[in-house]
Amino acid sequence: MALLEVKDLVVDFATRAGKARVLDHVSLSVEPGEILGIVGESGCGKSMTALSILGLVPSPPGNVSGGAVYLDDENLIEASEARMRQIRGKDISMIFQEPMTSLNPVFSVGEQIAEGLRLHESISSARARTKAIEMIRAVGIPEPELRSKNYPHQMSGGMRQRIMIAMALACGPRVLIADEPTTALDVTVQAQIFDLLKALQQQNNTAIILITHDMGVIAQLCDHVAVMYAGRVIETSTTETILSAPRHPYTQGLIACVPHLEENPGDERKPLMEIEGVVPPLTELGAGCAFAPRCARHMPVCDDQKPVMTDYGPSHSVACLALADGDAP
Repeated sequence: MALLEVKDLVVDFATRAGKARVLDHVSLSVEPGEILGIVGESGCGKSMTALSILGLVPSPPGNVSGGAVYLDDENLIEASEARMRQIRGKDISMIFQEPMTSLNPVFSVGEQIAEGLRLHESISSARARTKAIEMIRAVGIPEPELRSKNYPHQMSGGMRQRIMIAMALACGPRVLIADEPTTALDVTVQAQIFDLLKALQQQNNTAIILITHDMGVIAQLCDHVAVMYAGRVIETSTTETILSAPRHPYTQGLIACVPHLEENPGDERKPLMEIEGVVPPLTELGAGCAFAPRCARHMPVCDDQKPVMTDYGPSHSVACLALADGDAP
């Protein structure tokens, strides 16, 4: 049974160029102990989905125009701000992509971790400080007692990112949303963070939503994958199915863009594949499929009709008119 379920979520933004539909009937679900990967190009709606779940869509200019987000049986879209403050950090935590803008510059990092612990766990200030230091140590920062007294500007970008991870994990959330959690970290630290996320999942049965553009991370960590394009989910399935038998042309393009360290006959290097074109501005999406101008399987009907998610096997859904006859691309 799903712990967190997003149903037909619609988010609009008012812009100078007109209304932009940044999320168009997005549906996702994640079960306890499951890692769901959301993948797609920049601007496809991955981070906006996360902000919508947490009730952090800026209004104005943003507006949740439809749909629901259920945590168990509670619709978070209808929850009050006071209720959302109880949920954020305790039931659902998020590792934000930009730590410098997410951390408060006038409080030490230890105090910022301890604040959430005091709020959600009702423990003493001394115990909260001790646990904050333990969390700083857990994310691999040396000299945690000393570093807990640092302010964000006194730390490197990688250390600030790890502090964000420590804050998100401090209260043992039931759902963790990780938005590009290792963007500023080197490869060895990335491996440590992924190990930490896996340990959290296994020890606490935590559901994790991992937002990334890296198919290698998806392959390493995720159980299920949702592929997004221009504010819509266009393919969902298990990680194994997405990587071995993708059906949407966009998903196939993403996987083809990944370089492979394999020997070629005659030591000839194959050029990297690319998806031609760019994601269209959300204010200029027409009535048809947003991917149609870039799609090798483009048909006239694609310009006039939006594809809907259709099942093509167990736990495998695709939104593509070219697959309407059941043929794989």
